[in-house]
Amino acid sequence: MMNRRESLDNRLLQALPPDVLRTFDGQLEVLDMEVRHKVYDPDEPSEYVYFPLSGIISIHKKMRDGVAVEIATIGNEGLVGLEIFLGGEQTPAAAFCQIAGRAARIGADAFRQAVRDSAPLTALLLRYTQAIMTQVAQSAACNRMHSIDERCARWLLMTHDRMDGDRFELTQEFLAEMLGVRRPSVSVAASILQRAGFIRYSRGRVEVVDRAGLESAACECYAVIAREYERLIGGPT
Repeated sequence: MMNRRESLDNRLLQALPPDVLRTFDGQLEVLDMEVRHKVYDPDEPSEYVYFPLSGIISIHKKMRDGVAVEIATIGNEGLVGLEIFLGGEQTPAAAFCQIAGRAARIGADAFRQAVRDSAPLTALLLRYTQAIMTQVAQSAACNRMHSIDERCARWLLMTHDRMDGDRFELTQEFLAEMLGVRRPSVSVAASILQRAGFIRYSRGRVEVVDRAGLESAACECYAVIAREYERLIGGPT
């Protein structure tokens, strides 16, 4: 079970009043998640709500031709399982661990009861829903309108925001899947960012060495998503 100190590793839990957070006592289970750990499958009932404490969970959609693209990136700023709050119970998307870490999870029934009992929790979740809607909508526009290197820079920034340090594990195959493009396109984009001195990329590991430069290389979508989260929830993404 999660202790009170660990709850501060998730910004949504951190934003709750202490009396509301106490309603989760004994309900949150902490688990370690490796890369590709399955959080939920498409069109299957969601049994838990997950609050990432570290690492990143990806929400992605696979098309009939097998091509997949990420539709939301969620780290310790949020939760996975909004369909339970919204009453949908399941979603056509899938969720899996993108970068290894830890998450606290609560059963669907216990979460629904906590929502029914707490107006502050409901209000926070409504604001978070709007923040996620912004990320999904902006990402859809970004995938249609912006270059692969701009999108790559945006994705790396969003990942960097959710990590404790400047280095994280990431293969080109994985990044290509997240962006919904072919690996050679990602290789070119990463090379552009590396030659510019913004990142170092070697053997499946990325290091952000010039954060300001990487921001200058990204499209405006990164800033839009970050500003909306800060407005609705507070704190950086």
